[in-house]
Amino acid sequence: MSGHSKWHSIKHKKGREDAKRGQLFSKLSQKIMVAAREGGGNPDSNPTLASAIETARGYSVPMDNIKRAIAKGTGELVGGGLESLSFEGYGEGGVAILVEVLTDNRNRATSDVRRAFTRAGGNLGEAGCVSWIFEKKGVVLVRKDPEHDEDELLNIALEAGADDLKGEGEYWEIVCDVEHFRGVKENLAAAGIEPESSELTMFPKTMVPLDRDKAKKVLRLVEALEDLDDVHDVYANFDIPDEVLEEVASL
Repeated sequence: MSGHSKWHSIKHKKGREDAKRGQLFSKLSQKIMVAAREGGGNPDSNPTLASAIETARGYSVPMDNIKRAIAKGTGELVGGGLESLSFEGYGEGGVAILVEVLTDNRNRATSDVRRAFTRAGGNLGEAGCVSWIFEKKGVVLVRKDPEHDEDELLNIALEAGADDLKGEGEYWEIVCDVEHFRGVKENLAAAGIEPESSELTMFPKTMVPLDRDKAKKVLRLVEALEDLDDVHDVYANFDIPDEVLEEVASL
């Protein structure tokens, strides 16, 4: 899963750059709003909301924006009328792609996602065609630091029930089941380690290896989907060699 994990860390860095321009604030606030609407406004009892808040804080979304989004989600303020949708399809080489959308216009969102698939040479499929390939996981990125080596982080993560620890460039990536997500973060905090980011995401159970040409086409589709206003998350099960991924991501 190294190629997929590498892309995760690259997306994180790209997201930080976008956040500096304010481009992510609206999407992150909407995600908080929907999480609060579906699971309640208390992050202590709503892990999806807690994850959305932490992700937003990681990109420097102001607390006022976060509180307002929660209030809209719980109905304390008007403006929470967004619908959650998901789309499933395939990219080059049979790569499975899962798209999560928050929208106030189902027809517009469906049309935009379909157009992105078609233009990038992908195929939009039926509900359920690829969702079974993905499972929800907690992912925590910790910036590499000589004060905290791999063995220390591995012990901290495993004690909290994490599945794995991988080195990806300048980060350590910790992957865990949803029920261990909070425990991993609490163990890190107790050791004086502040994560670079932490979120609940969808991880693929199986991978599709891609060469350079196919990788370009798949990443072009992924980025076209991510650029849509209504799209909040795009997940794919590609496995791209690190050197190819770095090359394509820098284009």
